[in-house]
Amino acid sequence: MKRLIYLLILITTLLPLSASTNLTERSLQINGQTFIVELADNPSTRAQGLMYRTQLDPLRGMLFVFPDSERRSFYMKNTFIPLSIAYISADGIIMEIYDMQPHELRSVPSRYAVMYALEVNQGLFKQLNITAGMKVHNLPPASPN
Repeated sequence: MKRLIYLLILITTLLPLSASTNLTERSLQINGQTFIVELADNPSTRAQGLMYRTQLDPLRGMLFVFPDSERRSFYMKNTFIPLSIAYISADGIIMEIYDMQPHELRSVPSRYAVMYALEVNQGLFKQLNITAGMKVHNLPPASPN
């Protein structure tokens, strides 16, 4: 029994380390505000996303970069942080913004074809008066895969 308790404590302690990444970072500007984002620009990093993270610093996020524009869908499996997602067109226009709840398995689809999705702490877009129709500056090119 002591071994089991020790093992559970060890796993709980190491879990946040497994969620940390060495992803490329980039600064984006929206409505005069700068965000530092990690790039999820390949199938593996897009699948992992922000899963297992327990916090996200203010003005930081994750930018999902796709190889083409199409309707996208996200869900919150194994995601502990409440997030807001902005679906962004290939020309950098925010098409729509949604709030997503931790561990929610129901998909949040985009209504439009988009090449990017930006996840930040829930409510940050609203707090900074960032809305659909605004331009995102300094986006990377489409992902090759």
